[in-house]
Amino acid sequence: MTNKRLTLHYLGLAGAMALGVVLRFWHLDLKPLWMDEVITAIFSLGKSYHDLPLNLVFPLDRIQEIFTFKSGVSCNQIAENIATQSTHPPLFFCGMYGWLGLMSPLGAEWVMKLRSLPALFGVGAIAAIYSLNRLAFSRVSGIIAAFLMAVSPFAVYLSQEARHYTMPMLLITLALLGLMQIQRDIFERSRLRVWVWVLWAIINSIGLYVHYFFALAFIAEIATLLVLIYWGKTKILNKGQIWLALIISTSGVVISFIPWLLVIFSHFQRSETNWLPPASHIAPFYQTLLSWVLMVIALPVENQPWTIAVICGFFMLIFAVWAGYQIFKGLKFLWLQHPTNIATLTLLSFTIFVLLQFFAIAYFLNKDITVVPRYSFVYYPSFCALLAASIRNSHQLSFKFILIGFISSIFVVSNLVFQKPFQPEQVARNMNLEPSVPLMLVASYSSYQDVALGLSFALALEQLRSQPPKENLKINNTTDKYTSFNLAINLDNFAVLQRSPDLSTFWKQFSELSPPTTSQLNLWIVAPGLRKRDYPPQVALAGQITCTIDPQHHYRIGVPYQLYRCTNAKLQ
Repeated sequence: MTNKRLTLHYLGLAGAMALGVVLRFWHLDLKPLWMDEVITAIFSLGKSYHDLPLNLVFPLDRIQEIFTFKSGVSCNQIAENIATQSTHPPLFFCGMYGWLGLMSPLGAEWVMKLRSLPALFGVGAIAAIYSLNRLAFSRVSGIIAAFLMAVSPFAVYLSQEARHYTMPMLLITLALLGLMQIQRDIFERSRLRVWVWVLWAIINSIGLYVHYFFALAFIAEIATLLVLIYWGKTKILNKGQIWLALIISTSGVVISFIPWLLVIFSHFQRSETNWLPPASHIAPFYQTLLSWVLMVIALPVENQPWTIAVICGFFMLIFAVWAGYQIFKGLKFLWLQHPTNIATLTLLSFTIFVLLQFFAIAYFLNKDITVVPRYSFVYYPSFCALLAASIRNSHQLSFKFILIGFISSIFVVSNLVFQKPFQPEQVARNMNLEPSVPLMLVASYSSYQDVALGLSFALALEQLRSQPPKENLKINNTTDKYTSFNLAINLDNFAVLQRSPDLSTFWKQFSELSPPTTSQLNLWIVAPGLRKRDYPPQVALAGQITCTIDPQHHYRIGVPYQLYRCTNAKLQ
């Protein structure tokens, strides 16, 4: 390449990186924290569930105090908390703790700071996918891959989650880069480079301590290497060296994870892993296709008027069919060309082996992980790499994909697409139906996930309740209406009460709560697993105040929550 073309090339890469940064950090704190992100916050701040105000009344306006940084906590302590109270490997949370420690005190922007490290990992994945496609196909393919990942609504969505998805996605991309280099050494060099195998093994070892699903990627890498060895059995001269390197590096990765094996067995037996539904007929297949679509295009269809949802859904379907045809043609061309044949086989094999494991988990273990699009991060790097390579020969085609992805990502960062599960902001709006009336939120829990869910609702509710109603902004602060609003906020409370071994435990604790100091109270009870008819018509708060159910205000967004109206005659 001439100096001018080389300069333009790296300017293109810089543009892709810059675009990726903007989309990942734009409105980073707009969406409310949902259950899983609350779990991340608890452990990443150096705390555990034992540090939370459980089974007691806590002022709603002090909930931010729960999410403060706890200094002096070691990675071993975080790992112990994770081992006993969660179902994940510890490395991501240790890294998050160190990152948040650098930005302590967190202040009012703690949500943005919590999500900033996953966003940075998402940016790093853009550079990694560029390197992968540059090595596997060409420089131009690398630039296209970088732009596609930069604007992918799926990648942007994952990058704005305070969860351990972008870190393993980055590591998987780097592992594929190492796998591609190993593949080139096998077919194009007379000797193997030990340092490549060592780095590849180290990346996989780290990945296993970041997310359990990384094991699926590691297994797919091993299977892909076996396919490559079989595919080139007549061309490979140093088979003995390859087998030795494969056995040693694989053994090293497995041995490195032995210290955490006992924890894995205990995690697999916990109730928190039983929420995935069993596979329903061919559902895993069309759910997988839907995940592929969302990696490229995502328009507003969630919680939209049916006309908008139908129009957007129809456009997504038409685009998906057209894009599928274009990608198929491009992959066929790559497969038939000698310079790109082996690279295409490597990435296709990896993707197929991951998907086979997804289907095996869905049909044989009765846990349909395809129902959750975010778990597709395991094979998204190979998907993105193949997509970029398949459209690299047409600048017009590449531009259309990038433009569609950019528009989709704007919808993502604007909270119109990939909305948070359980919709904490919608729950808060429903509960805040009377801003001037004091409020109490009571959530029941039988697992720590229920605790995190209740906290996510409380966070969204506190944020909403702390803002004066729009209709009051034009009223002088000394008016009775504004004063009553402030009084209501000061009297808001929440509580998370245990319901195990059965619901009677919850109602007993509920009746023993301290009495409210207000004559009127809107009481919201969140009880996962409870049906509408199971909510009693009246409940006794603090053993002396009767609260009556309001049948007009029962909601269910993943979990049910019911309004009770309480009156304290002694304070009237």
